[in-house]
Amino acid sequence: MSSKAKRVLPTRPEPPSVEQILADVQGAPPTDPVFVLPPEPPQDHGPAPGCPEPAAGERERLYQQVRSYVGMNQRLQEAREQLRERRRELERVGEALDRRIAEMKQKVF
Repeated sequence: MSSKAKRVLPTRPEPPSVEQILADVQGAPPTDPVFVLPPEPPQDHGPAPGCPEPAAGERERLYQQVRSYVGMNQRLQEAREQLRERRRELERVGEALDRRIAEMKQKVF
């Protein structure tokens, strides 16, 4: 095995005081990115600018695909819960089996 020298990390600096934070905020120009609000996204949920509106058939296909995914997700969640319950039952049965084995060993010896 090789021994590596441990590196000593420098200590962390103390966090700024409230006065230092206030002085920093007051000294920042109004164009500082922290103070500039991003533009609001468009409220209509239509296609993105420059993208064509999908045809009615395509919309229906996408809708059905989403419904299928949602249904599949629900079935997977139900299956996961059933598997959890089965695992708990197997753990209980395993513990009971371990106890019975221990009892039988005591009777034999």
